[in-house]
Amino acid sequence: MAEYKLLLPSMGEGVMEATIITWLFNEGDDVKEDDSVVEIATDKVDSDVPTPVSGKIVKILKQKDEVAKVGEAIAILEIEGEGGNAASEEVKAEAPAAEILNTIEQPLQSAVSTQEFSGDLYLSPLVKSIAQQENISESELKSVKGSGLEGRITKEDILAYVGNRGSQPAPQAAPAQPSAPAVQSVATAAPAATITASAGDEIIPMDRMRKIIAENMVKAKQTAPHVTSFIETDVTNVVKWRNKNKALFEKRDGEKLTFMPIFVKAVVKAIQDFPMINVSINGDNIIKKKNINIGMATALPDGNLIVPVIKNADQLSLSGLAKAINDLAYRARNKKLRPEDTQGATYTISNVGSFGNLMGTPIIPQPQVAILAIGAIVKKPAVLETADGDVIAIRNLMFMSHSYDHRVVDGSLGGMMLKHVHDYLENWDLNTEI
Repeated sequence: MAEYKLLLPSMGEGVMEATIITWLFNEGDDVKEDDSVVEIATDKVDSDVPTPVSGKIVKILKQKDEVAKVGEAIAILEIEGEGGNAASEEVKAEAPAAEILNTIEQPLQSAVSTQEFSGDLYLSPLVKSIAQQENISESELKSVKGSGLEGRITKEDILAYVGNRGSQPAPQAAPAQPSAPAVQSVATAAPAATITASAGDEIIPMDRMRKIIAENMVKAKQTAPHVTSFIETDVTNVVKWRNKNKALFEKRDGEKLTFMPIFVKAVVKAIQDFPMINVSINGDNIIKKKNINIGMATALPDGNLIVPVIKNADQLSLSGLAKAINDLAYRARNKKLRPEDTQGATYTISNVGSFGNLMGTPIIPQPQVAILAIGAIVKKPAVLETADGDVIAIRNLMFMSHSYDHRVVDGSLGGMMLKHVHDYLENWDLNTEI
């Protein structure tokens, strides 16, 4: 018999560590190749880790709620074979994992300041980058009480310290002459007021995903000055076309035909008309994206939100978009998304109409610069211009709202892009092939 170390696998670009959520097997249990043995959570997605070999779990190295790095051993299995063979297999498995970890850490370290820390503190690359970005000195870090393994500082510890930093007593300074009140930096949130629960109130701790969503939303609002444009669109042709084709499509492809593929198609065409919507900001530089990857905000059964990404949406037909959208939505709601499924979006669509809402003002996901919210389709009387004069008819109308980052997207660009989406939907060809 031989030992085999089960390593935490690479989970996509930018993912360096994961938290153990629950083990699906116990020590002493036999597992088969490709069995999912543990559920893990990253800051992007929850997923399972399968075992690449069959054997018995003899030791679990990372317990529930502990954090493991990519390439780190999380369990030891007893497998058939000679010790030497298992050892060589382990080395082969660890080498690429270490190489992946170095590749991930390098751009993260080069993206921040050159502030260095001594070897007295163990800091993960993520914690180190936050400390450098927030200009936290080593002496300050030594005062942070770590909640991780062996007292290590975790991401939550450093973020909590940053959030409370402004409430720490300031050093005494010589009296200064009165001056006008200083303007608070937009990048630093004011200390939160203490809220006292009243009798009968229920206190519900945020789950891990809700904490991540909260952090990302605050960061997005602090980073980008949001502007929102609105438009009302007549989607009667879209409704007629879908009603005519949905039964045929489901019979032919075994897939539901929703409105989302049509919306994505119109957005992609508008992005091609206005490619400066498909950009990101890096300091004083604008990165114009080659690929058009559409994020699709999806509500989960637990009330949280996740945004799977349709990669290279401009290269997919309507049928291809429908299949990709259905697949991502199904896997999102059943916790089967891979980390790469939520990465790389260059523009996002949020369908607030699925909740019966007429319109919304969505927050732009960083590092994108725009997001489209689609409202509910409602039958209304509308004025139509005909050759015989204006008439009132019952039409299918829908509001759309376009939020964009005013640092790089002005009202003319954001508004014209929205108008083009509107035009593509209003003039949808009833003879379009699926």
